[in-house]
Amino acid sequence: MSLVVYVAAVMLGISSVLVRRRPRTALRDPLTLSTCVAIALAALVFVCAAPATLAAVNELTGIPNFGAPLTYGMLSAYSCAALVLLVNWRGGPRELVRRLVLRSVAAYGLLVLAIVVLFALADADTERLTDLDTYYANTPFMREMILLYLLGHSAAMLVMCAMCLKWAREVTGLLRTGLRLILLGTLLDVVGFQLTKYTAVVARWNGHDLDFLSTGVAPPMASLGAVLCSAGFVLPRLLPSALAQWRGLLDHRRLASLWCLVRSASTAPRPPTAWWQLPQVRLQWREVSIHDALLALAPYFDHRVRERARDDALAAGRSPHEARLAAEAAMLADAARRAAAREEPPEACAGYRLHATEVSGTSGLVELAQALERVRDRPPNGTATSPPAPPAPPAPDGAGPNSMAGPMAEPEEPHVA
Repeated sequence: MSLVVYVAAVMLGISSVLVRRRPRTALRDPLTLSTCVAIALAALVFVCAAPATLAAVNELTGIPNFGAPLTYGMLSAYSCAALVLLVNWRGGPRELVRRLVLRSVAAYGLLVLAIVVLFALADADTERLTDLDTYYANTPFMREMILLYLLGHSAAMLVMCAMCLKWAREVTGLLRTGLRLILLGTLLDVVGFQLTKYTAVVARWNGHDLDFLSTGVAPPMASLGAVLCSAGFVLPRLLPSALAQWRGLLDHRRLASLWCLVRSASTAPRPPTAWWQLPQVRLQWREVSIHDALLALAPYFDHRVRERARDDALAAGRSPHEARLAAEAAMLADAARRAAAREEPPEACAGYRLHATEVSGTSGLVELAQALERVRDRPPNGTATSPPAPPAPPAPDGAGPNSMAGPMAEPEEPHVA
């Protein structure tokens, strides 16, 4: 059983760390702080409830079953933290939120105090690591302590179920999904953990033995319920960020061909190459570097190349937007070749803004990169987008557009990868 609860504790701990991505700002955000506290307390409950931990605590303190009030106190604190989290998540007038939070903390603080007092008054000298609830179900003061912690936890879970049901009707999207996960987790806790505990304890009161419900069924159900609740709290907060990072990774890869073409013209600072950098950070560096390179290549834009490529694309049945992208890709490839060969800028150069510089975000650069790939993959025979041949002799096969070998670039090819 220790392995089951330790695995649940580790998963909850990871969730708490993921939510607390910015430690300095987390303490100033009540929602983030309450989320981290609730998940961390849930992890501590499972750590304390493991038989190995209970045995170590009992041996360390020298008090048999001292781990019981510790675990029950932690469970009560988690119940309070879950209610506080839902109150902060739901929001509302500040005074109302503050009043509800203080009432929850006061009620469960008294509950924890009562658990400690009842344990101190009870006679529980026989150490029980897995079946304490049923073994001491008829012992004075221990009986009340067990019933009290179960009732406190049940009250919190039932309130959470009611709040989630009511709130889920008012919201949509990820928030509704998160609330449904919380509802499923709390229902598993109520049915799989609390109901089995109540049944086993009441059976002992009536002289029956259903201890397997308390020792074999309740712990894994509680673990699964807590993990689902934590997933419901974490999912609406982390999934949008995770999806944004995934899109950043895809866009970073899509811009590889464009960056390969223009990187020699960029004068932007070299981006940091730390392996832990998130995809969006890498994408921002690549965007800045590419825009810097486009600015440096602007004097080399030959509008005759662009116009020929645009006319050719329109004649091929492409839309005006696709024709513009194809024309700009051909013009940019020609400009990169001229800059790499240290040629003089064309005389007919005039101010022109690429579509990629007119739109916000990465979409314009991604479209330009895709257009460049199409230009690169197009057969060279009969292409109207090829720039006019300069007087220099053609370059040998394999010469790249970023080489600084002077006039050794191939004039018929607008871009060679």
